[in-house]
Amino acid sequence: MISIRDIYKSFDELEVLSGVSLEIGRGETVVVIGESGCGKTVLLKHIIGLLKPDKGEILFDGENITGMNEEELNQVRRRFGMLFQGAALFDSMNVFENVAFALREHTKFSEEKIREIVKQKLALVGLEGVEDKRPVELSGGMKKRVGLARAIVLEPEVILYDEPTTGLDPVRGDTINELILKMHHTLKITTVAVTHDMKSAYKIADRIAMLHGGKIIDEGPPEEIKNTKDEVVARFIQGRAEELPLGL
Repeated sequence: MISIRDIYKSFDELEVLSGVSLEIGRGETVVVIGESGCGKTVLLKHIIGLLKPDKGEILFDGENITGMNEEELNQVRRRFGMLFQGAALFDSMNVFENVAFALREHTKFSEEKIREIVKQKLALVGLEGVEDKRPVELSGGMKKRVGLARAIVLEPEVILYDEPTTGLDPVRGDTINELILKMHHTLKITTVAVTHDMKSAYKIADRIAMLHGGKIIDEGPPEEIKNTKDEVVARFIQGRAEELPLGL
């Protein structure tokens, strides 16, 4: 469904992606892991067309999105939902208005229909009766769930998750993992997540890919990644620092 082919991206003199290639099948959950700052979010932004590569191409459902203009990209983006790292809710809007935003922008539904859809999506993520609350009144986990309700409101074919459990305690983090699994199975969607949380990666992934040095250096099912022979991958998934010279 998504084909990432030899993508390069630099910002000034800093090369972030240097030949990333990855295939993501329809209905699959792929988790990209890697240390902070390795380019995981940059890769996500390429998939949804928010960034254009310096070299390489991205195909979505057989169409090359890298050459599309903004109007064409907007049509493609409607088939995606994205949960941003900090949920990225509009502080000036209440929960209902946040979730309803895309429906008001991209559909001609009546207010009655919009209210019905918003309530349905909030119920799907386990939030009911919070429509009038402002983001400042919500816990971190609740903000993520509102962000997820907003991501699924247009019934996308693909959901992208940017560090979905970051900033949450282990219990609330696992609640988000369970919701990701629920969305995947209930909505029959393709899921792409980036994270450095290995517990989350093992739980939700059909396949895990490791981004390091601007490239995918290893990929496979969770069990295969757990037993990798690649020292860089093993050190990352086990949380082992490189050995420091004596005296440091």
